Amino acid sequence: MPMPRGSVQEALRGQGPEAVRAELLAYPAPDLADLLRGVPPTERAVLFRLLPPELAARTFAAMPSHERDALVYSLSAAETQRLLADLDPDDRTHLFEELPGRVTQRLLTLLGPEDLTQAQQLLGYPPQSVGRLMTPEYVAVRPRWTVAQALAHVRERGGQAAEESLAELYVVDDDWRLLDALSLARFVLARPEARVADLMDGRFTALRADDDRETAVRVMERARLTALPVVDAAGVLVGAVTADDVLGVARAEATEDFQLAGAVTPLPGGVGGSSALGLYRRRIGWLVVLVFVNLVSGAVIARYEDVIAEVVALVFFLPLLIGSSGNAGSQASTLMVRALATGDVRAGDWGRLLVREVGVSALLGVTMAAAVSAVGLWRGGTEVALIVALTMVAVVILGSVIGLSLPFVLARLRLDPATASGPLVTSLADISGVLVYFTIATWLLGRLAG
Repeated sequence: MPMPRGSVQEALRGQGPEAVRAELLAYPAPDLADLLRGVPPTERAVLFRLLPPELAARTFAAMPSHERDALVYSLSAAETQRLLADLDPDDRTHLFEELPGRVTQRLLTLLGPEDLTQAQQLLGYPPQSVGRLMTPEYVAVRPRWTVAQALAHVRERGGQAAEESLAELYVVDDDWRLLDALSLARFVLARPEARVADLMDGRFTALRADDDRETAVRVMERARLTALPVVDAAGVLVGAVTADDVLGVARAEATEDFQLAGAVTPLPGGVGGSSALGLYRRRIGWLVVLVFVNLVSGAVIARYEDVIAEVVALVFFLPLLIGSSGNAGSQASTLMVRALATGDVRAGDWGRLLVREVGVSALLGVTMAAAVSAVGLWRGGTEVALIVALTMVAVVILGSVIGLSLPFVLARLRLDPATASGPLVTSLADISGVLVYFTIATWLLGRLAG
């Protein structure tokens, strides 16, 4: 990097602004974004002001969201206006989504008429929809044009579109309805006098503007394209979603799933951009809920005090058994949460998967029971060994069924299935494990005593 942390002012005084600017221009936007992260916030805007407008916009788009927000507050109105004008429409919309409403309203007043219309249109789509993610800057051609005319149009208008979207040209009719999406390579290889209609085959993939962003991730992964057209309910082309935007969504969704799996309410600005109070608020809710959930386990244990007093050795195996139930449930839920997120399985697959999971978990339980029964025989004799072995098989099956089923239930309720992984499944499996353990113990000890 051009300069170490904390030496911006010294570099400006020693080398001069132009020399520092020349050093900065030697680096691509992602590296410059890393550089800005390495200097104190008070000096970040100083370096940012040295960048030419186009590079500044690309660097800004590559910065983490909380640092973008902080940088906007440090710029003057004129500097912010220039930055907003140079940002791609989709990056500008993403910025507006992150900021408080009153700040967004102030920034909207800095936009020119055309940019303001674009911003209002994109912000008018539902949150987390493809419409908020897309860019309205793309290149469309008519079926009656020749290939030469289409390529001339690309040269004329291509500079206004995102580079990724130029990999395909969108064919529209006079009412702007999407007819086809053709690779630029097909135009380059075709005869100049050929008509666009002669290249069309009608096989294309498009997104709806009201689709969820996760749909864009799955469709783009399946289509293996760098951009996808976006249409409205009438099939009218309204924009395009590019690979860099979808990659950002995939990363954000994966991060959110990890946070939910740890019983943490998703952090919009990430861990680095969250205050201590913000982290407390995002974590305390689930922790308090889980405290009360786990109290149920204590109540179940208290109910079976007599059984515990009769065979004290049962207490030795309690953590092992409920831990095994929770681990099996966590494994099953993790597999299902990810499979649902990637589209590998659907809600209708629950029955088939349940039958398979019962078989797999039964084999797992029997294997684990064989291992733990020897310890049970040593610690408490034949009775305890049999109780522990039967319980191990039962709790592994039950925990796995809970872990597999809960993501499907949450998905059916239109909740994020990722909530079903981690502490929630473990707590439910713990409760059921304790209940099963002492139920089997009570039943078996009663039969043997009789």
